[in-house]
Amino acid sequence: MIKLTSIGKQYVRNKVEKVALDDINLQVQRGEFVAITGPSGCGKSTLLNVLGMMDMPTSGQYLLDNLDVYARSEKQLVELRNRDIGFIFQNFNLLESPSVFENVELPLVYRKTPKAERHARVTEVLERLGLGECGDLHPTELSGGEQQRVAVARALVGDPKLILADEPTGNLDSKAGDKVLSLLKSLHERGATILMVTHSSEYASRADRAITMLDGRIVRPA
Repeated sequence: MIKLTSIGKQYVRNKVEKVALDDINLQVQRGEFVAITGPSGCGKSTLLNVLGMMDMPTSGQYLLDNLDVYARSEKQLVELRNRDIGFIFQNFNLLESPSVFENVELPLVYRKTPKAERHARVTEVLERLGLGECGDLHPTELSGGEQQRVAVARALVGDPKLILADEPTGNLDSKAGDKVLSLLKSLHERGATILMVTHSSEYASRADRAITMLDGRIVRPA
């Protein structure tokens, strides 16, 4: 499903070049659950952003289902990302003013999904995550664990081919973190392809395999 070849990413800040990704080569099969581990600042989130088409590499090739991602226009990339990828952010990235229901509905609005179908899909995913009574609330009225589940619901409502989870348990207590990981495992068992950044060796061990990054490189594939 995913093939990265010689992916590199450099930033220039204050005339100083920083290497964020250095010659990344990675293949992920459809239906795999892959954990990405390593110390802070090693390039894990940058790699996830590249996979999610929210950041462009400086060099290399990215094939998604044998499509050359970087041969597509910006408009095509937006459509591809919105159709095929669900992103779970570490800091939730929920909008404060819209309700929980409206936050989860947003990807379907971008897709121009008919209103009745949007309502049914959002209702179903909120119920599945135990948030059925929270649709009219605002994110600021929820606990951290509930907000993370809303972020998961938003990522899943479009039934994406690929789920990218950036430290989805990082801001949660162990009980809430276990619930989120159990949800990801259940999605994996239903056929989802998942790449998850995590600092937890316990959670990484529950993936199909783990890769370790250091200084922008993959140093331990498994």
